[in-house]
Amino acid sequence: MNDKLVKSLKENPVKYARLLGFNLLTDLHNEWIKDMVWQQEDDETLLAHRGSYKTTCVSFALALIIVLKPNKTTIFIRKTDTDVVEIAKQTDKILRSDLFSYIVKEIYGVDLVVTSNSYQIDTNLNTGTKGTPQLICLGIHTSLTGKHSDYIFTDDIVNVQDRISQAERNRTKIQYQELQNIKNRGGRIFNTCTPWHKQDAISELMPNKKFYDCYSTGLIAAEKLRDLRESMDPSLFAANYELKHIASDKALFGKPNYIADEALLYEGVSHIDASYGGADWTAYTIMKKEPNGTIYALGKTWQKHVDDCLAEIQVLQERFKAGTVWNEKNADKGYLAKELQKRGMLPKLYQEKQNKYVKISTYLRREWKHIYWLEEADPDYMNQILDYTENAEHDDCPDSAASLIRQMEKGTTHRNRIREGL
Repeated sequence: MNDKLVKSLKENPVKYARLLGFNLLTDLHNEWIKDMVWQQEDDETLLAHRGSYKTTCVSFALALIIVLKPNKTTIFIRKTDTDVVEIAKQTDKILRSDLFSYIVKEIYGVDLVVTSNSYQIDTNLNTGTKGTPQLICLGIHTSLTGKHSDYIFTDDIVNVQDRISQAERNRTKIQYQELQNIKNRGGRIFNTCTPWHKQDAISELMPNKKFYDCYSTGLIAAEKLRDLRESMDPSLFAANYELKHIASDKALFGKPNYIADEALLYEGVSHIDASYGGADWTAYTIMKKEPNGTIYALGKTWQKHVDDCLAEIQVLQERFKAGTVWNEKNADKGYLAKELQKRGMLPKLYQEKQNKYVKISTYLRREWKHIYWLEEADPDYMNQILDYTENAEHDDCPDSAASLIRQMEKGTTHRNRIREGL
């Protein structure tokens, strides 16, 4: 055995990765690869920005484990079955390179034979008796029953689907927790990922996080970073490159206030921002404003046609003893109001003439610190507000809240004028 070569692979793996053409890997990546292959402590999470080559490091680490720890089993997991194919192919290509043929010959004195398909890799170095391949690649939602492994790598199992869907976040979290049941005693889970949501699996479950944002790695030039920032919504740039959930100095809203007592919201009024298809969300808001200026509120949202939300809205109206349901006349010429009346609710129409950004940045932003949201408010509703900028992709929820505040103020002004005899 060539002990000098083994020592070199352990201490400076990135040197060999560069020999394979991965020339952009740096000393930082050398530490990442060493940690992936030889660290034996607790599970770990590497949070790094897009374009940081973390997935490249994983594929090279997988190849090293197969060669240097041939009787260890590894499971590699991405979001879907098709997502893992890319990494399986890259790892297979690394193993079949002249460099790895040389490494195996020097260490073991045999020719390396690789047997693989799109989802599994095995070699003639595997002398285990269980017949399990050295590497198995899976989608996160694949059944894990009966599987066991020494190494488990997850790579980007949280993605944009988890950002926009609470159901997807929950599915991912359940499967991630299941990984503890398939990890062999003394085994290790290593996560490489980018955060997407305050309540995703990364934020709530993954341990021992190490953060490498776009400023600390030095891997993206300042000019390129400016181009990236300008090409996307600030909240997306923050998630992908700054490793933050809520974006930047362009964000209008800070940390919300919450309450637990739903009775504070009884006898309020509500608003519906209706979706009639496409990418829009139906947003529903209840608010009750106290004489001291405090506003108690609840927000719900559904990414579906308003007709499919009316039954749930009716239940909420009755539960919170809400009165008037405000909705915009412009969009549907009074269609929604008629549907609400059929269900025994009290719709009230208004004609929208105000610019949406002006309305949100005026009414909702001004009252934001005075609003106390019921804890059961939909996370998707709240995140639409917290992520809101003038160029936000989705603005139905902040629009609903701002519209209701405005209509409540108009009603108050009207009542005051009546009292004053105006």
